[in-house]
Amino acid sequence: MPYPDFFEQIPSIRLRDPLAEFLGSAHGGILEYSYTDVVKLTGHSCPTVAGAWLMTTGALKRLYGEQLPVRGNIVVRVRNGPAEGVTGVIASVAGFITGAAGETGFKGLRGQFERRDLLRFDQAIGGDLRFERLDTGAGVTVGYNAAVVPPPPNLMPQLLDALLPGATVQVRAAFAQSWQARVRAIIEHAGHPQLLQYS
Repeated sequence: MPYPDFFEQIPSIRLRDPLAEFLGSAHGGILEYSYTDVVKLTGHSCPTVAGAWLMTTGALKRLYGEQLPVRGNIVVRVRNGPAEGVTGVIASVAGFITGAAGETGFKGLRGQFERRDLLRFDQAIGGDLRFERLDTGAGVTVGYNAAVVPPPPNLMPQLLDALLPGATVQVRAAFAQSWQARVRAIIEHAGHPQLLQYS
């Protein structure tokens, strides 16, 4: 399926999932996730989805260094409630990559591989998300500030025009192109010290 070209330029992340290995779902339990995968999960690409991707992959790199992150071995703490703003979208991306789930998650097999209650909302943390390893207790908190990469001045008028019932294909296509251009700019600024703040 066709996607914006820049999706393919975003580095993917590899993890080891002991459950996938145990059940023979992936050789060695190695799973690889791409930005395109989270776009498929959420159904869209936007500054929120891009931020959730950057926060999650960035925090996992800090938590595990050169090692592969262990999917299912990570608690994800979310500052806000699940229905607040775009929190649900952010949490879905973080949970998808890490395997962390709420009360509906996999209950495990004889005390192993449980994914339930690893995704926790309304947490008193100093950022948007906090990732904690179950094996070592090490944790990384990360905040995201999309305003560091401001939208082009015509983006909101384009959005409003594209939402009109009589909007033409050309008007909607022009908006979509501008929208993804901003997402691309956010991804390209991933190293900006104020876009992602770690503690």
